[in-house]
Amino acid sequence: MGALAPLGIVPGLLLLLLSNRYRRRTMTQDWLELQRRAHQEFDQRLAEISDWDASTPATEWTVRDLVRHVIEEQQWVPYLLAGSSIAVARKELEPLRDELRAEWQLYSFAATTAWEATSPDIMVQLSYDTVTMEEYLREQVADVTIHTWDLSRAIGAEETIDASLVEAVWTVFEPQKETLAASGLFASPVPVPDDAPLQQRLLAVTGRDPR
Repeated sequence: MGALAPLGIVPGLLLLLLSNRYRRRTMTQDWLELQRRAHQEFDQRLAEISDWDASTPATEWTVRDLVRHVIEEQQWVPYLLAGSSIAVARKELEPLRDELRAEWQLYSFAATTAWEATSPDIMVQLSYDTVTMEEYLREQVADVTIHTWDLSRAIGAEETIDASLVEAVWTVFEPQKETLAASGLFASPVPVPDDAPLQQRLLAVTGRDPR
């Protein structure tokens, strides 16, 4: 981006920039609320687990493995938002203890607190790229939301995810559906009708068939 013109010459541009900045901050605030909501949804299912060795839609994982993965993702958040590199953050991570419900409470709280305390203007170093705080936030909300459904299916809990979460996460996955299909990160997309419920279409993009 080039240097800004003198403010006295283009006051309209300043107003536009401030307006755009306001919209970006508002969008981040919306995703912060969605982050809290995603954690609440996961927490509700976590409380219902009775068989930690049950299989999950992520076929290589048991329920215990799935929960550990979601908790481990939260462990990274405070360090990466504070500006640590992947290499530095990895050295700080503590091994998870066996009581995973307590570990979830600890690291969910730490991650949520870090999100709320972080400026939306910072850049975050991830394993594959350096991204904006909001891009990382959106990715994390999507991860917890999809795995909430995985956990629900595994333990026979309520599978309907909060509609606002589904709508938001769809905006993350839908533009990338062709790239995701070719990435190998997920199973092949499941064919569903164009008029299928949005949650069903979202899950189908990630290779999950809730039918």
